[in-house]
Amino acid sequence: MAIITSIEPQVKDKARCNIYVDGRFYCGIKLETAIKFHLKAGEEIEKERLDEIQLETEKSAALDKAMTHLSASMKTRSQMSGFLAKKGYTEAVINYVLERLEYHKFVDDYAYCRAYVQSVKGKGKRALEADLIKRGAERGAIEAALEDTEEDGDAAFAVLEKYMRGKPTDKQTMYKGFKYLLSKGYSYDTAKSALERLGYEDY
Repeated sequence: MAIITSIEPQVKDKARCNIYVDGRFYCGIKLETAIKFHLKAGEEIEKERLDEIQLETEKSAALDKAMTHLSASMKTRSQMSGFLAKKGYTEAVINYVLERLEYHKFVDDYAYCRAYVQSVKGKGKRALEADLIKRGAERGAIEAALEDTEEDGDAAFAVLEKYMRGKPTDKQTMYKGFKYLLSKGYSYDTAKSALERLGYEDY
């Protein structure tokens, strides 16, 4: 059994309050909900009961906030989960919202990865993979999206051409250009092909 140690009004929304359990922030709910369920500091309560209360009273509002957040741009499941957690929602509410969003295809990690890969220019697959990992996309979705995408040799050549502009085409400089392409996440074969297109084949 846990203890509600304090109930404090939220700074940005006086109609809501933060519930602290055993000295730590646990969740946020409407002030009227706290009153309705007779929640008060010093009360013993099961955390599962707080989850039930929030799910019962907050799931619609949480879904609305999630949809508003999505209206600006696509999000991964992990990003949406983090957003809702910062809003003070419990795991039960977060799971409910994510289930609804995924059912209606508003959150789809594979679609997110595909869109990201197609929109970003000047990066190879390894760099794109690293970016998507940072964004919390599921590994299976990342791998599937990259498998469905051919590495853009034209983009790699454009990156190399820009890097080499005004530089001598000696072996040392070309090697630096090759390493630059690798640093952009391009594969060895794609980088080598770009060098060959620039007229340097001794590699």
